[in-house]
Amino acid sequence: MARSGLGQDPGSTAAVAVIKRALELESESRYPQALVCYQEGIDLLLQILKGTKDETKKCNLRKRISEYMDRAENIKKYLDQEKEAGKYHKQIKIEENATGFSYESLFQEYLNEAVTEVWIEDPYIRYTHQLYNFLRFCEMLVKGPCKVKTIHLLTSLEEGGGKEQQSSGLKEIKESLRSHGVLLELEYSSSIHDREIRFNNGWMIKIGRGLDYFQKPQIQVTFLPRILMPANYNRGRIPPEEENRLAFQIHVVMDPVFHSQVLVNIIGNRL
Repeated sequence: MARSGLGQDPGSTAAVAVIKRALELESESRYPQALVCYQEGIDLLLQILKGTKDETKKCNLRKRISEYMDRAENIKKYLDQEKEAGKYHKQIKIEENATGFSYESLFQEYLNEAVTEVWIEDPYIRYTHQLYNFLRFCEMLVKGPCKVKTIHLLTSLEEGGGKEQQSSGLKEIKESLRSHGVLLELEYSSSIHDREIRFNNGWMIKIGRGLDYFQKPQIQVTFLPRILMPANYNRGRIPPEEENRLAFQIHVVMDPVFHSQVLVNIIGNRL
């Protein structure tokens, strides 16, 4: 790459590093990660191309970009075939203090209009921040594009002082979901340990920490709001025309930013 016309400026150095990493990942058959790196590297190269005036360098850059776009497209086709065959297995490692791994970024790819039923097995939907995480997840489902009608939650029952908080919080979420035409079925087990999310279109997601992979927020919340909130809930932060926004969209000031280290396994089991 360096001999093909790229300089030594920070942008060029970053592009070389990302593309190099993409090639390494592809050689190791780590295709999902390689695809992400190719896409990022191609974007960096396109930015360099826009700022390049030398025609020879521009020609070399176009050839490189075309080559990496072809490699990325071939990987994407392969991954799509694996998905269709039900052999798809993607592993994502979220590092300690990483950011950017919202529920939408992890799950949205596997949600479509065929999803009408969801099963969540997570022993830790007990405390306030964990209830907020579950509410966050439900809000993502309500927003679509899936047409969820039933959500099954299997969790453990809090036996200590937080029992009433867990019960009232889940009851309020259940009532809120009902107002959106979604049934929340609750079941408790004292022996549940595994954490798993399944969609009825065949996808299964296993997360080492379940939904609770956000670091606990510093802001203490003493109540759990409904999914639909009044316009004045967040002390004027919500404009009147958006009074029917969903709950998570108004929790910006209290959203946890950093994540705890966890492995996410996504498996294409066709039901």
